[in-house]
Amino acid sequence: MSHSTYNTLWSEAHEELSCLLDEELPEEPLRPERDRVVFFQRLATFYVRYVQIFRQLEEAYDQSVHPQKRRVIRQVLDSVMGRVLELKNEMVEKEFSEYHYMDDIIQDLKLTPEDLEIPVPRYFIWERNKVLQDRERMFAAILNQMDVTEKPPVMRMLTLERAIKIIQVAERARQGRLRAKFMREIHRDSERQRRAEEQEAVSTDQAAVCIQKVWRGFMQRKITKRLREEEMIFLGMAMDPKLSYPSQTELDALSNEANRRTRQDEHEDDYQKSIGSVIYQLKEVEGPEMKETMKDQIRQWFIECRDATGSFPDYPEEEDGGSALIFAEKTPEELAEELAAKEEEDANKKPKGKEETKEKGKKEKVNDEEEEPGLKMLPSAYLEDLERGHKTFSEVWKNRNEIKNFSQRHELELIKEEKRKEIEVEIRKQVDELMRQELANWKLAVDKEKSGKVKGAAKKKKASKSGKKKKKDKDLTADRTIESLFEELVEQELLKKADNVKLKDYLGDYSYLGTTLRQSDIEPMPSLSDVRQIVALYAVLPLGSQAVHEKAPLVKTMLLVGPNGVGKKMLVHAICQETGANLFDLSPLNVAGKYPGKSGLQMMLHVVFKVARLMQPSVIWIGEAEKMFYKKVPKEEKELDPKRLKKDLPKILKSIKGEDCVLIVGTTSDPHSADLKSLCKFYNKIMLIPRPDYASRYVMWKELIKKNGGEVTSDLDLSSLAKISDGYTQGHMVQVVRNILTERRIQQFPKRPLTASEFVSPLARIDPVFQEEEEALKNWYAKTPLGKKRIKAASGKEGDEESSKTGSKGGKKKGKK
Repeated sequence: MSHSTYNTLWSEAHEELSCLLDEELPEEPLRPERDRVVFFQRLATFYVRYVQIFRQLEEAYDQSVHPQKRRVIRQVLDSVMGRVLELKNEMVEKEFSEYHYMDDIIQDLKLTPEDLEIPVPRYFIWERNKVLQDRERMFAAILNQMDVTEKPPVMRMLTLERAIKIIQVAERARQGRLRAKFMREIHRDSERQRRAEEQEAVSTDQAAVCIQKVWRGFMQRKITKRLREEEMIFLGMAMDPKLSYPSQTELDALSNEANRRTRQDEHEDDYQKSIGSVIYQLKEVEGPEMKETMKDQIRQWFIECRDATGSFPDYPEEEDGGSALIFAEKTPEELAEELAAKEEEDANKKPKGKEETKEKGKKEKVNDEEEEPGLKMLPSAYLEDLERGHKTFSEVWKNRNEIKNFSQRHELELIKEEKRKEIEVEIRKQVDELMRQELANWKLAVDKEKSGKVKGAAKKKKASKSGKKKKKDKDLTADRTIESLFEELVEQELLKKADNVKLKDYLGDYSYLGTTLRQSDIEPMPSLSDVRQIVALYAVLPLGSQAVHEKAPLVKTMLLVGPNGVGKKMLVHAICQETGANLFDLSPLNVAGKYPGKSGLQMMLHVVFKVARLMQPSVIWIGEAEKMFYKKVPKEEKELDPKRLKKDLPKILKSIKGEDCVLIVGTTSDPHSADLKSLCKFYNKIMLIPRPDYASRYVMWKELIKKNGGEVTSDLDLSSLAKISDGYTQGHMVQVVRNILTERRIQQFPKRPLTASEFVSPLARIDPVFQEEEEALKNWYAKTPLGKKRIKAASGKEGDEESSKTGSKGGKKKGKK
């Protein structure tokens, strides 16, 4: 696609963003909403609309080649991602569920379920490509070194009995094949003789009629089959075989996208070179003039203050903005009063602070009394950034004439405007140092006593500033490089290479009955599509973008709960692959026997979290997470000490802050054996992953068969196969497909197409996940904090409590009166 296509996409996203900002930031604040359902509908509508903007901006950012435009798009894209996470967090708090069903909103906005899919921004990997390649090389070198040091495997000798048995099996198979070949030849001879006898008895006319009947039947069946296939393709119930392979147009589009990414790098290099030359030019040409102008203005201010107040002013501190305060539109008298007021505040900080807090508390109480009861939207950390980004687009880019810039290279005038401000700040700091000294010299010449006081005050300020240093945590590995720590963790198998899977490989269809079931007061089980979206929101987006992670609602820990084989481990690896994150394995069984003793445990956690922070983003995986919080440790596991991390890990968790892109992900299939209170206290997000439903199984069978070299034809009844495989997980389905689709079976496809009956026998040999096991997990989830709130909300109690909390403090007081 062309440059104008992505410019149009960017423009359309900003048009929708403008409408959303007008609705979110009206001139008059919205009144609190008493109806919880109406309030949730408003939140969900905002969420869906922001997701559409997110999808448009992600596409525009990935394919735009103009370096300055990309920076503006990136700023708004990160803010939109953050706003989506804020709305998701608010929806969870208001509906008391991690999963939401918005069929009515999708229908109103004329969207499809695919439009709700959270895209993973491609820049997460593209912009960290060099770092990831270096890490791959480090991994390869360490693993090669480990392979060299390992002992070669010992070859086992066959016993005489085993060798005789193998020879017997081979010989019996050979004899069987010969016998089958001999019987086949006998059968063919007898069939040939029978046909010859029949031909002697049949006349020429009868033979012609017989041939015509067979031929016409064959041709009619062929035409009917073709018409049926065309009808199914027209109705969208079958896929056109021509579309199973990418067309030339699609291949051209993919190569065009790759070429645009190459041009992005070229234009970015030119842009960085131009920045260097522009900065040098501005410093050489405009820098001296800026410096002299600032000095003259500051000297003029000294004289005006002297004339107005009778004494020279105190020079503003660098923390307060330095001489930038002088250039504000204020008279010398106002500036002097402001500086004097600041000094008084510094002198009387403690007593005034207490009084102010009391006054603020009184004001808040009065405001609470005046507030109406109801639900309000929480304050956002991203709306100001969105407004700023939208303003930049409207003022600079919306109506910009780019006829002469067909190749979409950078614009020098915009670089000069941007860098002129930065150089001005840089020069102002230099001028401030010179003018402070000059002011001190003037004061010495006019009034020596005042200069002494000023110096004394300055010394006190410096002393007070130096005394406010915080103690840093002791670094146990200060003398070691990050490379050596990385190597140690790989050798100890605490740092592992993530499997090459993507989030889109976690197959699953949308839940089409969620809203209907909830309206009937039945809590639906989430679909695999919902699980995929939740993982993208809570794990992939925050880890992929530092700007999002710092300001969005912080998710430090996440627990994936579900039966064996539903893809919990696959999701952990997908998170790492989508964000380029390191994968640390602190599973109880993996940690057992490593770094023994209390000091060893502290060293292990210190090394893991130090490497995780310095080489962020990082995912710390805890498999079989229930073992860490066992109610009672089984006898066979006491030697492994599975509860080893229970005390120390929560302490380190507190030290993770917004700037640390580190996520702890736990997986468990047996949460009943863990202490629920401790488990819920450690993991602030708990997600229940169900066995796949009918729609997801249908999609999975189709994609797994294709992925393993099979062909889906009309002979394979996928609908029946999806129906009979109810209760089987993704792991079971993968196992069955791999067992059936051997190389020999794939070679037989032209003569013997795949049928559903072939899958019945392998499925019958595997134990499915029974309804009772899923109900037990559902009942366990109902005991978690969010599950309890959901049950209360369903009974109507939680809604009353929430509405009373959000604005009826004053109402309570009035009621008492």
